[in-house]
Amino acid sequence: MYQHSVPIGYSRQIRPSQGRCAIDTRTRILRAATEILYEGNGERPSVRAVAARAGIGASTLRHYFPSQRALMDALLTAVYDESLSDERIRDTSAPARRRLIDSLWSILDPVASVTDARAVWDSVFSAFIGPSASDQSRAGYLVLEREALQRIEAWLAILEAEGALKPGDNAARARFLLTVVDGLSIERALAASGSRIEGERATLAFAVDAVFGNAAPA
Repeated sequence: MYQHSVPIGYSRQIRPSQGRCAIDTRTRILRAATEILYEGNGERPSVRAVAARAGIGASTLRHYFPSQRALMDALLTAVYDESLSDERIRDTSAPARRRLIDSLWSILDPVASVTDARAVWDSVFSAFIGPSASDQSRAGYLVLEREALQRIEAWLAILEAEGALKPGDNAARARFLLTVVDGLSIERALAASGSRIEGERATLAFAVDAVFGNAAPA
């Protein structure tokens, strides 16, 4: 479930744009959706709300995004592209194992402190699990989960293509790694005080070692 904190945590770092820039309509729509995501702690933006914020009609928005699902897919892809880029995993100057650890660690960036972790998990619970969560917001779970898993699968595929990672079931590997990251974020939120970064990185390293298994040396 921690994958949900990536768009929530990232959207909190985005300040709403000041004024309307001369940008293309599609970009303006995604910017408006991101602003609403920021303001709503991860709640899925409605088509009407996004259209109104972007200053366009709903029919114009549907020309670019025929459904709310299409809008959310594009929005989350943009957010994940920005917050979980492939830059580190493609940096072949570093060992493959280190690159994967660093890339997975970036998922934890939105909850750098105990306070941040608790705030994000509170938002996640309210938006997707709590009694006030709507069917629409719960449906967003699958979209968010799919995007996070696909991002990790893509990182693994890059390492496979390099020959650094033995070919295998990257879908299963990605789910395993995301489960570990979820656990680390929960542990951080429940921590009484102090930093557990050293121990968290060690745990993540164990998980990455398990994925590499008998892979060729990087």
